[in-house]
Amino acid sequence: MSVQENVLLVQRAYDAFSKGDIEGVLITLAENVDWFIPGSTEIIPFAGRRHGPQEVGEFFSALAATQTAERFEPLDFIADQDKVVVLGVQRWRVASTGVTYEDEWAHVFTIENGRITKFTEYHDTAAEAAAHRR
Repeated sequence: MSVQENVLLVQRAYDAFSKGDIEGVLITLAENVDWFIPGSTEIIPFAGRRHGPQEVGEFFSALAATQTAERFEPLDFIADQDKVVVLGVQRWRVASTGVTYEDEWAHVFTIENGRITKFTEYHDTAAEAAAHRR
């Protein structure tokens, strides 16, 4: 795939997520996808590493049960060869505490054969953990 096609694939995944269409996100993933969200799984139930679309689907279920997006906005898409990096902002409200946290994030995708094979998120995990603890 071309760099532009890789960007379009990632944009499709974000568009599906923004509509609550998790199946639409999952169809962009390779069967062997490696999905990583940083943080302590003892504090943040959806953190950690997952493999395959089924486990990534479980991530989205845990995320939806734990917190609600008040703002989730991808802003910049930067691509080179098989990598797409997305920079954005987010504000989430944690269901168990009612506390919100807000930060900027970076998502790094690796694309192979028209599917996402790797996803890693980078953001302020301390702010997120604090919102879950209060």
